Amino acid sequence: MSGRGRLAVCAALATLAAACALLPLVDPATWLLQAALLVAVQTGVGAAARRVPLARPVTVLTQCVVSVLLLTVLFAREYAPGGFLPSPWVFVQFADLLTQGAGDVSRYAIPAPVTDGIRLMLVGGVLAVGLLVDILAVTYRSAAPAGLPLLALYSVAAGLSQGGARWLWFLCAASGYLLLLLAEGRERLSRWGRLFSERSRPGSAPDRPGGAVAPVRTGRRIGVVALGLSLVVPLALPSLSGGLLDGVGDGDGGGRKGGGTVSAVNPLVALQDSLNQPENRTALVYSTDSEETQDLYMRIVALDKFDGSAWKPSERRIGEIPDPMPTPQGLSPGVRATKVRSTIKAAKWYAQDWLPMPFPANRVKAEGKWRFEPEGRTLVGYDGQTTRDLRYQVESLQVRPTAEQLRNAPEPPAGLEREYTAVPDSLPDVVRKTAAKVTRGAEDDYDRAVRLQDWFAEDGGFTYDTEVRAGSGTAAIANFLEQKEGFCIHFSFAMASMARTLGIPARVAVGFTPGTARGDGKMEVGLQDAHAWPELYFEGVGWTRFEPTPTRGTTPSYAQPDAPDVDENPGEQLPDRGQNDQPSTNPSQPDECTPQEKQADPECGLAAPPPDSGDRDGGTPVGVLVGIFAAALAVVVLLLLPMLLRMRRRARRLRPRTTDDPAAVTACVLDAWQELIDTGWDLGVVPQDSATPRNAAARLARIGQLPPAGADAAHRVALAVEQVLYAPVPRATPGLSDDVRRVREGLRAAAPRVLRVRALLLPASTARLRAAAGQRVRALGTRWTRALRLRPAK
Repeated sequence: MSGRGRLAVCAALATLAAACALLPLVDPATWLLQAALLVAVQTGVGAAARRVPLARPVTVLTQCVVSVLLLTVLFAREYAPGGFLPSPWVFVQFADLLTQGAGDVSRYAIPAPVTDGIRLMLVGGVLAVGLLVDILAVTYRSAAPAGLPLLALYSVAAGLSQGGARWLWFLCAASGYLLLLLAEGRERLSRWGRLFSERSRPGSAPDRPGGAVAPVRTGRRIGVVALGLSLVVPLALPSLSGGLLDGVGDGDGGGRKGGGTVSAVNPLVALQDSLNQPENRTALVYSTDSEETQDLYMRIVALDKFDGSAWKPSERRIGEIPDPMPTPQGLSPGVRATKVRSTIKAAKWYAQDWLPMPFPANRVKAEGKWRFEPEGRTLVGYDGQTTRDLRYQVESLQVRPTAEQLRNAPEPPAGLEREYTAVPDSLPDVVRKTAAKVTRGAEDDYDRAVRLQDWFAEDGGFTYDTEVRAGSGTAAIANFLEQKEGFCIHFSFAMASMARTLGIPARVAVGFTPGTARGDGKMEVGLQDAHAWPELYFEGVGWTRFEPTPTRGTTPSYAQPDAPDVDENPGEQLPDRGQNDQPSTNPSQPDECTPQEKQADPECGLAAPPPDSGDRDGGTPVGVLVGIFAAALAVVVLLLLPMLLRMRRRARRLRPRTTDDPAAVTACVLDAWQELIDTGWDLGVVPQDSATPRNAAARLARIGQLPPAGADAAHRVALAVEQVLYAPVPRATPGLSDDVRRVREGLRAAAPRVLRVRALLLPASTARLRAAAGQRVRALGTRWTRALRLRPAK
């Protein structure tokens, strides 16, 4: 095998070694075999193209085209002419799968199932990294920079994986990279030896057999020692605390894990102990501008996983608290929702890992170390952070759907329905049979939910008793249905389980009822107000509270079918910072035809017939290859177009300009200001057009967590804008471009890795370019229309 062929094999092995770090994230690991096969074919194509030889850009383009063809065969064969040629429908399928995969990643806990979307993300990502490594290390003969894509692949996996085997995956990835470096070194030394032997006298040292062995052996030893030190030295150094969730449970029934996830808790014992306290100790005191405090439940955590032994929250990924939080899942603009602002003060003795607050919250201002769990819309403390003596403000929504809106709710997303209607195999048949019996004759899910609620609260003969032995397993639910005695845990667990057997997505929320009013206008929440209630999902309304526990809490108005509907005019809706930048977690609308039907009839489900696959005898192989190359190049350019346009616009705005013309000075300053605003937008700070320059700069510094130097730079740009806008004679301000770059560096340093990558590849500020392009198209159409109208008739 030639030196370059050996280097290509080592590059593929290094890629697959780094990809092994992704194995703990999903189950099963069969995707890695597919990725290995595709990487092997991609590497072989590159080796063949270099052996021809082809020019380097042509080699890279050939590998890109082959990679697209391989992904087409593996993931979108039914949409491709001939089963392998990409068509527009193929790329639509890729986009749908990536959207589905993004939703699955945020929905499932680790290890996640290998859905089609996740499999495309894994296999496609490894294939892309393998292509970059091959291009850098083999085609352009620079193995050291090839470590960057390998490091990116390993970093993504290490940031998400859990457990104590991370050192094994690091060892695997590092060994692959060292193998690549050693292969490159050997290949270089072999070329040097041939060169020296040709120009040296016979018998000289370079001409002796094995003359290049000593440097290679030395390089191997250095690599082994460096790898060993990288594993051993960190063990001898003091570890750093302050991880995302590196604390442990402190005895209150909570549990936390590091690595950006929050693990399950079991609130049963703590809730029953709270209800049975002889003294109703005050845990929370709050004031609110809501006039209907009976619906202001203080929700702590959502229990969404029922494994047969207990209801508990799934292990979820958590992150920074967004401001504002995303729009509540499933909530549509047609449902009335009113903003409510509450100020809450926790008692000095009340130490809770989870932050009690009304649901769904929109904005939260709380001092300390808190993280946001988006699936349950909860905040959890880390590194020892609790609610002890904490004062915080919450802006939430009071959602008031009508019975008619709930009755006419469409089907929920398939992924959500699959997750939240799952019940363990050990669930006794009495639960299903009782649910079917109670809801017999109901016409829709809303009627079934109300019948379940009323059966527990009124018609079923149940008794509320906090002394009953706590339990959440399948046997406890069956005993509760038989004995008909229990407290809120039993009622909520039983109703949620029965709702799931009926196909209604359900989970259980734990928190406090609204409490009692004091004479000073504030509300007081005590330990005996601890409560649990079921939440059922209705598309268009979202997660909806029901109240099956008798003598506890209040039954919501929408759960009383005999009550008149409230005003259906939509109220204020929750704004969503970055709403347009995040992929939707809802699955795309299904096609009218299955893939098998489309394969049998290509015109099935299409508005127009697909392009003819053509007669293979009538074309030439050269024309097919040229078409494939052009299509692949167009795809690459299209994917990189937002990044290229954004880089070009940034360069034009920040280019050096020296002029005394007032109009030019104003344009220069305003360009710098617009670049500052767009930079913040790309990195998650959505601009507010109504804000003054000073307020906008202060908001950018606060939300973007700028360091002092970056905040001062943002304020200098804002002052320059005010000067050119309001001063009699605009005056040039030197160093504005450097200030904008300083702010950009500060924003990137504080932003999460995912946000930085998105800001590079899919910057949000390109929306301005799309709007400007739309205006130009409309203006051009207007001019043509006027020209045609003014043209004299013949």
